Amino acid sequence: MRIDPTGWLEGARRRPSPNRDDRPVGVEADLIVIHGISLPPGEFGGPWIDALFANQLDPAAHPYFQEIACLRVSAHLLVRRDGELVQYVPFQHRAWHAGDSVYAGRSRCNDFSVGIELEGTDHRPYDDRQYPRLAAVIRALRAAYPAMTPERLTGHADIAPGRKTDPGPAFDWVRLRRLLGETD
Repeated sequence: MRIDPTGWLEGARRRPSPNRDDRPVGVEADLIVIHGISLPPGEFGGPWIDALFANQLDPAAHPYFQEIACLRVSAHLLVRRDGELVQYVPFQHRAWHAGDSVYAGRSRCNDFSVGIELEGTDHRPYDDRQYPRLAAVIRALRAAYPAMTPERLTGHADIAPGRKTDPGPAFDWVRLRRLLGETD
């Protein structure tokens, strides 16, 4: 798995989002942020995540969508339950995934991070197929962006405490770190 010169992950389905812009001049991505998402909450599959990131979420399709259809958000990449990869924003661009956030005293995490969504919830185990796919993506990112060292991997809850909880306690950080060869 590798990232092409235009910032797209080879093998990922492309679904470009309008919710992106350029990173600030001189700023490169050096942080990976793991998120969890399900739309509607607790449900998997379907077109809703793609629709949200494309600003095409129908507020009449589900009561919850009335609350979020106006949001202008995106992530760089989604890892679906079955391991499918969907990319919305090239990695060298800024996706709108972190919101009000701080990492190691540095605010505005969207400026210097890559956001990866996992289809899941805080309290239901993530699918076994997602972990090796996520690990492969992280290895590809680290090859393309050497500043993304092992300590520069975090969860949304860690950069937006009190506001966000994902990927939640159901996410197995130890398992991911083992797949990345970072623990015994």
